[in-house]
Amino acid sequence: MMRIFKSILSGAAHLPLCILYGFADAVSVLLFHIVRYRRKVVDENLEICFPELDKAARRRIARSFYRNFADYVVETVKLLHISNEEMSRRMEFGNMEIIESLLDSGRDVTAYFAHCGNWEWVTSITLHSRHALTDTRYCQIYRPLNNRGFDALMLGIRSRFGTLSIPKSTAFRTLLRLRRSGIRTVTGFMSDQKASHGDPTLPLRFLGRTTSFITGTETLARKTGNAAVYLDMHKLGRGHYRLTVRLLSENVALEPAGSVTSRYAAMLEETIRRNPSIWLWSHRRWKWERQDANEQETAATHE
Repeated sequence: MMRIFKSILSGAAHLPLCILYGFADAVSVLLFHIVRYRRKVVDENLEICFPELDKAARRRIARSFYRNFADYVVETVKLLHISNEEMSRRMEFGNMEIIESLLDSGRDVTAYFAHCGNWEWVTSITLHSRHALTDTRYCQIYRPLNNRGFDALMLGIRSRFGTLSIPKSTAFRTLLRLRRSGIRTVTGFMSDQKASHGDPTLPLRFLGRTTSFITGTETLARKTGNAAVYLDMHKLGRGHYRLTVRLLSENVALEPAGSVTSRYAAMLEETIRRNPSIWLWSHRRWKWERQDANEQETAATHE
């Protein structure tokens, strides 16, 4: 069954994006109006994060989000068959000299990024870095999927431009091994996900609400003495993005604890407020905060 599924995706990936976007239009209508995929989560997140907007304005953001999400799906499928030249035309990178300078100085780089725009296309950064062809590996940390076949498919897509996918559980050991081998690394961490129970977090004010931010990215960067940057996503138009590198720290080990995470959260909020529809609003980002609040309310009623 997985083999058939891969064959269908491979066939679809040979189609031009202009045709795939026709499918995306249909999918977005299906998800928004008929299936109502996580509509309750999306509507609740937008209402709490943008209380200053009326219902009609939030609905427009939600509809745009579903269109962008459908675009993300077909664009990710397209990675199975897209030329380097077309990818370079569609994905621009600004301020790459920041990363190049840090690598020139012998510093490994931790790259914070988020579920904005098409995060799978970020791996094409290797097409824009002179170091990617010499002594540097561009890596990304990921959580393995439960379905082995789908996990293998996504790993293949994510390695399309030569990046190395590293499971979260082995990230520290793998990065140290690469360093000992004389290989510099630029490693991307998706740091806008909700923390798992037991993960160290830092509570910050984010989009108008208290939010637990994962601190593991900063902790690893501090242990390794990495520099840190934020990859700021802009959607220029359908199928066209620009990623702007923004410096967070030249050496995380010299920063006060939590400061880099705080800067990242502030920059991410700027990205989202600039264009709310490109963020992944269907993600249950505040799941634990809602549970904790409900537990506190329940305890208060029994006192």
